[in-house]
Amino acid sequence: MPSAIGAHVAPATQNYPSSLPTVEEVSAGGVVVDTTSPELPVAIIARINRGGRLEWCLPKGHPEGRESNEAAAVREIAEETGIEGDILTPLGSIDYWFTVSSHRVHKTVHHYLLRATGGELTIENDPDHEAVDVAWVPLAELARRLSFPNERRIADLARELLPGHLDG
Repeated sequence: MPSAIGAHVAPATQNYPSSLPTVEEVSAGGVVVDTTSPELPVAIIARINRGGRLEWCLPKGHPEGRESNEAAAVREIAEETGIEGDILTPLGSIDYWFTVSSHRVHKTVHHYLLRATGGELTIENDPDHEAVDVAWVPLAELARRLSFPNERRIADLARELLPGHLDG
């Protein structure tokens, strides 16, 4: 478990043949928590992967234009979950590799811990229609619900850091 805020959580260790061109992608998102509820629920989304399997994950997406990673995280979380939030602290970045038809992608995702400030849980405002479901999950159960180990580590870090950002 990383001990520093902003720690690099999951290194990219996958090697791919050098014959494929590489595309660098950046996304931002995170853990948005309803701090008014004792269970500290977090809004997560479900997507269907390329293999047709349902995967529960943290909301995230690409910055638009000159948008900062922080602004992209807030916007993407609101679009994909319907929940608006304010950033409390960075949770670090993860990166991974995958391939698509003619190239490999090196993706870096910057995660933030956010306090929910309003909105209603819905996927209806997702402009890309990537999310097929959305749910509130108690923070204590979040890591068990997420499909990806690197996001589970982000969830564990959020659970560790949140008490330092709660009022009184």
